[in-house]
Amino acid sequence: MSSVYVLHGLRPWLIQRISAVYMALFVVYIVVTLAMAGDTGYQQWHDWLFHPVNVVAVGLFVIALLLHAWIGMRDIILDYVHNTLLRMVAFTLVIVVLISSGLWSAKLLLLSVAM
Repeated sequence: MSSVYVLHGLRPWLIQRISAVYMALFVVYIVVTLAMAGDTGYQQWHDWLFHPVNVVAVGLFVIALLLHAWIGMRDIILDYVHNTLLRMVAFTLVIVVLISSGLWSAKLLLLSVAM
């Protein structure tokens, strides 16, 4: 077996594991923040959420989520959709949804920084 073939599967595996770890750490960060927040109003949450550090953290979370979702959906489609035409349609739909979601998230984050 060629080492190129082995590395082809290693990269998506690593990306999925690293993205999962980051997403888990981000969720822990959010849960701890919510637990320590107490009684706060809209303006305090707005200021916290749109702090530059949190905007970057959310942006990285969105990127990790999109990469994780792409690799997972790609593997499911490759494993279970055998018809080539249906496979291409499924890939196209997944790509359109993920790119749309990523652009929408980027727009929200960039607008929040501009405010």
